[in-house]
Amino acid sequence: MARRILMKVSWNRADRMDLHPTNPITMSVLKVIEVLANSKVGWEDAAQQAVKKATRTLKNIRSIYIQDQSASVEKGRITEYRITAKVTFELE
Repeated sequence: MARRILMKVSWNRADRMDLHPTNPITMSVLKVIEVLANSKVGWEDAAQQAVKKATRTLKNIRSIYIQDQSASVEKGRITEYRITAKVTFELE
């Protein structure tokens, strides 16, 4: 015996999106790249350097995600801070 499935579809203005041609639906397309950066000051400065360098060739940078942190040590002192980061930007 076949089962019937009933769905209620509402066409009330309050229940639907306004699909009028003068109000097009826009969608952003984002891309994520991985970058490495370093600094002699600290990890925060390394992140800032990554964004600064990325803005030279990328437009519409939205965020940076620090994936990994490491440091170089010489004679018991940190000499260089390093980050691996993901930079997200919007494609035009």
